[in-house]
Amino acid sequence: MGNTKKNDRRDFLSKFGTAFIAGAALSPLISNASELLETENNVTEIKNFKGSFEDLLGGDYTNIKLRMQDDVRRALKKPMKDRKWAMAIDLRKCVGCNACTVACIAENALPPGVVYRPVIKEEIGTYPNVSKINLPKPCMQCDEPPCVDVCPVEATWKREDGIVVIDYEACIGCRYCMTACPYEHRMFDFGEKYSDGLPLVANYDKRPSFEYGKEWDREDRHSSPIGNVRKCTFCAHRLDEGLLPQCLTTCIGGANYFGDLNDEDSVIAKLVSRLNVFRLKEEMGTEPNVYYIR
Repeated sequence: MGNTKKNDRRDFLSKFGTAFIAGAALSPLISNASELLETENNVTEIKNFKGSFEDLLGGDYTNIKLRMQDDVRRALKKPMKDRKWAMAIDLRKCVGCNACTVACIAENALPPGVVYRPVIKEEIGTYPNVSKINLPKPCMQCDEPPCVDVCPVEATWKREDGIVVIDYEACIGCRYCMTACPYEHRMFDFGEKYSDGLPLVANYDKRPSFEYGKEWDREDRHSSPIGNVRKCTFCAHRLDEGLLPQCLTTCIGGANYFGDLNDEDSVIAKLVSRLNVFRLKEEMGTEPNVYYIR
């Protein structure tokens, strides 16, 4: 009886939320890159490091991913409250290949319309004087996340290590958090499948997700995460096992960096403290933990 009530409530809120949020920013791709990058005041103090990456990191740059994995595993030896996960994305190296987007979809068995790692692409200028922006946009894992404050059932919160998470079994699908997120990152799982309309459900649509260290099946339209809001978690299920986020491991341009900001010897801490970095929409006071290098 309890499950029936929960499902009925989720169905109602799903329909109500669709009408309530009509016209709001529901798509993770709705903003273009120039809108997100338009405020020059977002740029932090410019550092003037003149050396090579080898000089900056104090080691062989060609093994950077192995170094970052060592950073992750070293961080896991500390209590969670002493870790602070962060990501840096070098916009000079991103080629817009979407390898990170595809890898994330495969890792998390994401359905149509749910994209944790979009890459916003925009051409700037007038031909022949044009340039292109490729802007990967994961969840910013804010220190002051507005999405948490608006949740009426406390289904979303911030872990001690800085990752904002969602309890699928507590989420009622109201989508208030989607309107509160200034980065338009949160997405709703409507239960759609890539093989909808075909005679048979494809095997890839039956794959479970292993987010939050639990197996989530999609056989029943009332089963979580269907009917829930979903988001990037820096692949917390991988991090907790000492592995890097999947998007980072598949980046062919080497544009992504990750680690524990509280570890001054980590790759991420050295990059953020010494290179030219900025964060999106800093003026909103969200204190995001995704940095961009330019």
